[in-house]
Amino acid sequence: MMTAPAAMVFVVDDDASVRKSLSRLASAAGYRVQAYASPREFLARRPEPGPSCLVLDVRMPGVTGLDLQQTLASAVHEIPIIFITGHGDIPTTVKAMKAGAVDFLAKPFAGKDLLDAIQRAVAKDTRNLGAEARDDEVRSRVKRLTPRERQVLALVVTGMLNKQIASELGIGEKTVKVHRARVMEKMQAGSVAALVRLADAVGIIVTKA
Repeated sequence: MMTAPAAMVFVVDDDASVRKSLSRLASAAGYRVQAYASPREFLARRPEPGPSCLVLDVRMPGVTGLDLQQTLASAVHEIPIIFITGHGDIPTTVKAMKAGAVDFLAKPFAGKDLLDAIQRAVAKDTRNLGAEARDDEVRSRVKRLTPRERQVLALVVTGMLNKQIASELGIGEKTVKVHRARVMEKMQAGSVAALVRLADAVGIIVTKA
């Protein structure tokens, strides 16, 4: 049985000595580490599978840490960020935390504080990746539905009865029952409540014929 690789810690700081010390600290704690001197270098990296987090300096020449946070916010998967800075101020901290940062550490900080923050960030990313994988699986099930089955699904989750669905779609009630059974089977839902949860998870929009 193959063991999953250790979580990845990305370090982005324009100070080489800081990158080196943070990389050593994270590596010693059992994490894989990749360090970059600028946000642009980080963005040009090859994607890495599995849970990860980003230890990011706030102030850097050109593209700042906050700029990078804003860029990453639009990504399909948003990596958890731990900000570090030697020039911390309250407005910057508030802005970073409101935008979803896991933590904001002012230099100098204790190694334990950073490792604790990394642990929280990796745990958060692990949960997020799990939820995304489940949502992807549900979407793949939805794609296996026929157009008519999708219509029936969208109406079933609103609480409509078979008779009401038949009237809405202009088809027979027996036909609705057949489509409904196929929807439940393909979506792997044991009940209407389970079907509703699956639909909510992927944001299925109710559409009418």
